[in-house]
Amino acid sequence: MPLDPRFLATAIDIVLRAGEIQLATLARGLTIGLKGEIDLVTDADLAAERMCRDVLASRFPSHAILAEELGGSVPAPPASGCCWIFDPIDGTTNYAHGLPIFCASLALEIDGRVEVAAIYDPTRKELFTAERGGGAYLNGAPLRVSRAARLIDALLVTGFPYDIHAHADEVLGLFGAFIHRARAVRRLGSAALDMAYVAAGRFDGFWEDGLKPWDVAAASLLVEEAGGALSGIDGSPFRARAGHVLAAAPAIHPLMLETIRSFRDERSRNRTP
Repeated sequence: MPLDPRFLATAIDIVLRAGEIQLATLARGLTIGLKGEIDLVTDADLAAERMCRDVLASRFPSHAILAEELGGSVPAPPASGCCWIFDPIDGTTNYAHGLPIFCASLALEIDGRVEVAAIYDPTRKELFTAERGGGAYLNGAPLRVSRAARLIDALLVTGFPYDIHAHADEVLGLFGAFIHRARAVRRLGSAALDMAYVAAGRFDGFWEDGLKPWDVAAASLLVEEAGGALSGIDGSPFRARAGHVLAAAPAIHPLMLETIRSFRDERSRNRTP
């Protein structure tokens, strides 16, 4: 059955409005708070999420909403029905420091599967969209992942979790393992944009642990619809609520998975008395 065209139109409307809020708040000056030791929240995060909730409540009052700032815990996906998953600012630390690498990200799950996605980067005026079975697009132009076939030819990207201070050795160790095998590795600070860039062929692969569903739900559909490979970093089937993801060009994905497994196997052996 075709999707209701209002779904994608609403997703686009909300992320564009969120981008306007982000830029307007930057222009007048931010109010910044802390959710954790290094995890920031701004008044723009809260304003954009309230806007999203108001729009969805008016257009689709029966739909569930899962969002970063005002939604509490991360529930399991509804067994049936519609659930919107929203990140008002993905890359809040960048945003709070005036670094122009951030976006708004919105996905619609139907019966537990992401069917619609929109991500908007207001500083570059780049709108990424996707519908399941309908392809992925950047400002209306179709997206395809890269054709890279060797890690030594690959430009990879990753992110660090907010609890990195407790797991620095493991996170940096895996980062180092990829540095030894890939052409280069980057860290931009926005998982949604990292994955959107994989869909666009700008990056060849992305991995990260310690994620939330609003970080990856929309971007996962972009990668799938652009022809990319998607899984957990342990090779398990991708789930937005699993907390980890490996997204890459099809030929790069198994090479990245092998690198992760080799690193973890060696780390486990070194821990054995």
